Amino acid sequence: CGGTIGAIFTCPLEVIKTRLQSSKLAFRTVYYPQVQLGTISGEGMVRPTSVSPGLFSVLKSILEKEGPRSLFRGLGPNLVGVAPSRAVYFACYSKAKEQFNSMFVPNSNIVHVCSAGSAAFITNSLMNPIWMVKTRMQLERKVRGSKPMNALQCARYVYQTEGIRGFYRGLTASYAGISETIICFAIYESLKKHLKEVHLPPSSNGTERNSTSFFGLMVAAAVSKGCASCIAYPHEVIRTRLREEGTKYKTFIQTARLVAQEEGYLAFYRGLFAQLIRQIPNTAIVLSTYELIVYL
Repeated sequence: CGGTIGAIFTCPLEVIKTRLQSSKLAFRTVYYPQVQLGTISGEGMVRPTSVSPGLFSVLKSILEKEGPRSLFRGLGPNLVGVAPSRAVYFACYSKAKEQFNSMFVPNSNIVHVCSAGSAAFITNSLMNPIWMVKTRMQLERKVRGSKPMNALQCARYVYQTEGIRGFYRGLTASYAGISETIICFAIYESLKKHLKEVHLPPSSNGTERNSTSFFGLMVAAAVSKGCASCIAYPHEVIRTRLREEGTKYKTFIQTARLVAQEEGYLAFYRGLFAQLIRQIPNTAIVLSTYELIVYL
């Protein structure tokens, strides 16, 4: 339920983030004065530079050209996929943790890393078709008043034009994104272990202790997700490029090389701000709720 509500409220941010990551983003030209030394007149030259629009520029463009409803493109597949993906992920994580605890030192970092990686691998493999359709819908630009494709029409179009393999475009980038999950859970479990070692004053009652622990878990989840997103974010840009229709991007390495050569390394972090605003509170709520349910 929490994941569904979070998906609805954060959908506009996800649409903006996906548009910022896309190769079809319209750049604007900015003219910077450049002083030329040694000129007789001493006047500066004007140097044109292409600048990527920011979060608010993309938001304004979508509202003006496509209407407010376009901010919720891909919400259908997101709602269909969010509950199963969470269920599959946490079920696999718990089961893998049991298995790896019997193989390694119980609740050690290697156990958390292997458990998170295994759960993410299975979840990405199963859910990629749904996320592929969601990304395609978010990238589709329709003029205000025209009728965009729904999820079923989009899925049918992908199947007709690209076959079954079309639903698995960007899967290699999703596998690369497992590093984000591993980093997130490794930091989270370390912070959680540290929180357990910090004791409240003896005068504190049980209710205060529980509420403080719950708030601490939310902070730990937010910090871990923020760090992991900043480190592993480039895979998101590559994944969006691979899922675009009819583009020159074919493989993970080839896409990374093209983006670096044509747009520079900063292009790998387009849309990061929207991602952090969307993911950090969402992850904090999901992980802390998961811990509460396990505790109960």
